[in-house]
Amino acid sequence: MSTTSKVVLGVSVVLTLSTVAGVHLNQAWDRERLHEGVLRDLERLERKKENLRLLEEQKELTRILQETETSTRTERVRHLVNK
Repeated sequence: MSTTSKVVLGVSVVLTLSTVAGVHLNQAWDRERLHEGVLRDLERLERKKENLRLLEEQKELTRILQETETSTRTERVRHLVNK
């Protein structure tokens, strides 16, 4: 086998191994990114649930406050009328 053919074979082997390693690393990186995306989605869903819970809590507190204000106004009017 001539020196030129040995060099060509060596370069071909190195390029092939580099390509296979590069593709493997790229797939592993893509897989990791996909997994991180799933985790971000789960965190986003948890934040959304928490925000909805807080919204419902605020709605209930607002309703109670409005009822209290209405009751207080009614009592003031009755007090003024009874004077």
